[in-house]
Amino acid sequence: MKLSIVGLGKLGAPMAAVMAEKGHRVIGVDLNPGFVNAINQGRAPVNEPGLSELIQKNRDRLSATTDFNQAVANSEITFIIVPTPSEDDGAFSLRFVLGAGEAVGQALRAKHGYHVVVLSSTVMPGSTQGSLLPVLERASGKCAGADFGLCYNPEFIALGSVIHDMLNPDMVLIGEYDQRSGDMLEKLHRGVCESNPTIARMNFVNAELTKLSVNTFVTTKISYANMLAQVCETLPGADVAVVTRAIGADSRIGTRYLKGALGYGGPCFPRDNVAFSTLARRNGVPASLAEATDALNRRQVPRLAEMVLGRLPANGTAGVAGLSYKPETEVIEESQGLLLAKELLSRDVRVVVYDPAAMENARSALVGRVGFAKSLMDCAMQSDVLTIATPWKEFGSLTAEAMHAGNGRQKTVIDCWRILKRENFEPLVNYLTLGLGAASQTVEASSPQPLIKAQVQARGD
Repeated sequence: MKLSIVGLGKLGAPMAAVMAEKGHRVIGVDLNPGFVNAINQGRAPVNEPGLSELIQKNRDRLSATTDFNQAVANSEITFIIVPTPSEDDGAFSLRFVLGAGEAVGQALRAKHGYHVVVLSSTVMPGSTQGSLLPVLERASGKCAGADFGLCYNPEFIALGSVIHDMLNPDMVLIGEYDQRSGDMLEKLHRGVCESNPTIARMNFVNAELTKLSVNTFVTTKISYANMLAQVCETLPGADVAVVTRAIGADSRIGTRYLKGALGYGGPCFPRDNVAFSTLARRNGVPASLAEATDALNRRQVPRLAEMVLGRLPANGTAGVAGLSYKPETEVIEESQGLLLAKELLSRDVRVVVYDPAAMENARSALVGRVGFAKSLMDCAMQSDVLTIATPWKEFGSLTAEAMHAGNGRQKTVIDCWRILKRENFEPLVNYLTLGLGAASQTVEASSPQPLIKAQVQARGD
């Protein structure tokens, strides 16, 4: 097929590359000439693992332009995948979606033949039918269903694994105006996906609600595991990893996202959860569960900060390893590590930070008594208490000797994701993690009782 993709950002550019890889001819559209030039020169306009290689490999089928007319005229399906920033009340703004819809509609006015428009941005329920459709019909002078098709088709992906996720989804969600447009989109996805996913076809409002509901349910699962971790810390012998592994074996629950660690972050989970709450309240429905999930998530950083402060010596330095919201991305939006650094800085603590990818983004976000380490080892050597806030694979190489080599004092590492082995650190370094009751630490790691007591006190439990 011939496809056009409006928006060449963190989702649009990988989508264009994936579609080209699967043999489709793709024209990307963006108002940013830098993004357009990058695609046309065979470079990735955004950072995402595997994207540069895929773009370079498929240059003969992939191009970009700032001209909507050219893109729509030379394609059968147009995807709109532009930002939908949050409004003050948490709802998603449609200003970029409607701007793109106006431009696509005007391009459709001059085109002969049936064309499908697909909205892939996350929107509030009612947006595709109530807002985008009228714009397309007015700008094009044509009628949906007769002259063009319209679908809502959001992605379920995570930054750092976008290409894999697009090729291997669990589900393809299609909200359709009519069967013809839905059939075309399903045929496209069946030829692209390698995972034989469920194709869920429905009307617009059900699809829009499904997209929000999936992420809200996942955030609830994350917060439940984190609440469970806190409970485990109060019970001698309890271990959240043991408990979640067992309850996750129940097919009604499952193990994915059921890990007692830090809270969720990034550009999707936090705002989708808040948007769901806004939707419920607007319609007179109590948003109790979504609001509780958000409140619990916001308590994770202050709780961890207390744990750090309880271990920090006078005039000591707190280290934070991991500033991106997850591994394999430079995105720091709602990152737990970044929020921890800000929390400690607000309490006049000297902080040193390190991240393999997010240092430049963090420099503009952190102010105060903050140092930017050159490496994980540099960060560890400068720290009296080092918190591993993002489970980057390279952080698993940290050694007790690297931490101990600093100022000669016994140091503490708080391994929020359990990527280190306790036995490799004690007795040189105090090793702490989340979700362990006192007896669990004693029995499983043979750690001395004074360390256990100090951990409990540090959290204020």
